[in-house]
Amino acid sequence: MGFNELASGTERRWRIQSLMRRKQVDSDRAKAEGGGSQLAKELSVLQLVAIGVGSTIGAGVYVLVGTVAREHSGPSLTISFLIAGIAAALSAFCYAELASRCPSAGSAYHYSYICVGEGVAWLIGWALILEYTIGGSAVARGISPNLALFFGGPDSLPAFLARVHIPGIDVVVDPCAALLVLIITGLLCLGIKESSSVQAFVTSLNVCVMLFVIIAGGYIGFRSGWVGYTVTSGFFPYGVNGMLAGSATVFFAYIGFDSVASTAEEVKSPQRDLPVGIALALSICCLLYMMVSVVVVGLVPYFAINPDTPISSAFAEHGVHWAMYVVAAGAVLALCSTLLGSILPQPRILMAMARDGLLPSFFSDVNKRTQVPIKGTVVTGVSAAILAFFMDVSQLSGMVSVGTLLAFTIVAISILILRYVPPDEIPLPSSFHESIEPLSFKYMSEEKDVKLSKDLIGVNDNEKQSSGDGTSIDYPLIIKDNNQYKINELKRRKYASWSIAFVCTGVFILTSSASTTCLPQYLVYSACIFGALLFLVGLFVLSWIEQDDGRHSFGHSGGFICPLVPFLPVCCILINSYLLVNLGADTWLRVSVWLLIGVFVYLFYGRSNSTLTNVIYVPVAHAHEIYRKSSDNVA
Repeated sequence: MGFNELASGTERRWRIQSLMRRKQVDSDRAKAEGGGSQLAKELSVLQLVAIGVGSTIGAGVYVLVGTVAREHSGPSLTISFLIAGIAAALSAFCYAELASRCPSAGSAYHYSYICVGEGVAWLIGWALILEYTIGGSAVARGISPNLALFFGGPDSLPAFLARVHIPGIDVVVDPCAALLVLIITGLLCLGIKESSSVQAFVTSLNVCVMLFVIIAGGYIGFRSGWVGYTVTSGFFPYGVNGMLAGSATVFFAYIGFDSVASTAEEVKSPQRDLPVGIALALSICCLLYMMVSVVVVGLVPYFAINPDTPISSAFAEHGVHWAMYVVAAGAVLALCSTLLGSILPQPRILMAMARDGLLPSFFSDVNKRTQVPIKGTVVTGVSAAILAFFMDVSQLSGMVSVGTLLAFTIVAISILILRYVPPDEIPLPSSFHESIEPLSFKYMSEEKDVKLSKDLIGVNDNEKQSSGDGTSIDYPLIIKDNNQYKINELKRRKYASWSIAFVCTGVFILTSSASTTCLPQYLVYSACIFGALLFLVGLFVLSWIEQDDGRHSFGHSGGFICPLVPFLPVCCILINSYLLVNLGADTWLRVSVWLLIGVFVYLFYGRSNSTLTNVIYVPVAHAHEIYRKSSDNVA
């Protein structure tokens, strides 16, 4: 079977295999062939940390600590934040390796296109578009109530910024939210250096507010004797289960660090800086969350915490009423920083999808002066501004979590694929046909040798065997030894592929059945046992077999390596799948409508315009020789 017969993109075009076609991993050669304008490489570790912290720490922490402490964790809220931070770190490890190996725009969409396939990559990219649009709009709608406190209280904003209720259609428009989105959009159009500098400044001010809460609150706590920790119900008033339920809730407070990965193409030294930026951003967020929670639940008993304004109320209980304005300022700063972090990644995902032909080339244009995708940024900003102006998107906030958790899950699966069954074929344009054809016969001969060696196993040294073309072959065991490695490698890849499928299927069955409430108990237990068996069998085989040698040369080498594979990414898949299943039927119904729209867009546009429609897939081992012959032909 020749290269053309092996995997022609044209043959795959209208078949289901088009969903599985994968693009070439990042490399200097692939980047040179891509051409076009590149994004500006301006970001350092400090700017990456500012983007990660600013995108993660939103105003939710100023409210979330009260709700979770009252309903789930009590004084053990700090441990809930720690466990959630460790769970988020599992995804961060996976992101760090892929970001350093594949430092291009697109984040989880880009990684899944390389490791999993075009169909899954499209759905991830489409879900992330929804996430960032709704997330940015929801954040913008939350700024105006906090900003109104500085003008005298609720509904005290100037007339041109105040919310207005339109009778008849029952819509409350928010000019302040729309204006802020447009300002952030304009800032992002100036360039990544300018926008990241502003975000670093705003994030620094927000961190200063949180440090004020920690230091001032700690001082008051030591003076008052930390009354919150003297409650008779103990450190775990709702038990360990309540503390774990609190961890599942506060886990969403860590969503945002993945924005760092979306800027991979704009980092000066991605192999070194991206993993460090992701790790530092997540560590800083976890430490700040834990310290704030220590103070809040220590100043006031957990059952007396105000769920709406926990931090301000805790200070007010001790006579520090003016702290309300400091906390409100921190909330506004956190929301502005999160808004910038919500709008920043989407134009880059749109650009990556347009580069691959799945969206119109309009979104792939990079401005030559500012070196940012201005067209995509403007479309993103205007869409988010319109949504923030007309709609109260708070009911849609659960849809934001779907995109993030799906991305976290696919990134972990991509790590397993990268380590055990990395792509062994790469797509080459049809222009390489003349260079590929001479090697096609050679590849056919190698396949014939592998087949023949399977038949020669067990043949004595002094025996002779006839090949398919009638020629005599002496010393068949030598041929067998030469090809035995290829046979074993094919078996190993097959076992690894099935094991990864077992893990994913087992996780889905286990989490779905454990979370269902509408089935009889015996069916739930049976499904849980079956899912757990699939999961454990797949995990055992993955931990037993060796990882693929091709992982060492996959993408850009010399960067961060995710530890404890396969256990760490498998745990990541399990945790994120459980959270996905428990998001609720209403959320999944809304997301399904959006994903269904995406399926039609892909079928009628993306599939036929993909840059992989007319490519020829060749083994990685032969790619260098093909490139060399192509260069010789051109010369």
